[in-house]
Amino acid sequence: MPENPSVWEVRLGMYATPQQAEEIKERIARLLCSDPDHAPPCPIPWSVSLLHGAGPGDDDPYPELVEQAEAEKHLRP
Repeated sequence: MPENPSVWEVRLGMYATPQQAEEIKERIARLLCSDPDHAPPCPIPWSVSLLHGAGPGDDDPYPELVEQAEAEKHLRP
């Protein structure tokens, strides 16, 4: 019995500058569609977007990333 397609969401949390985040977004887009100039639609519809993490005082969905980044700052020579 074939499964019915549905929408799936893959989340990726990263501690990065806006420029680094945009670069990663573009790399992911190229993984999903290696030929951006093809005639639409893509065989598997997809989208990608960037969402800025929480600000001071907000609930942070990835507190472990900030903690890891801070710890690694202290390990660098």
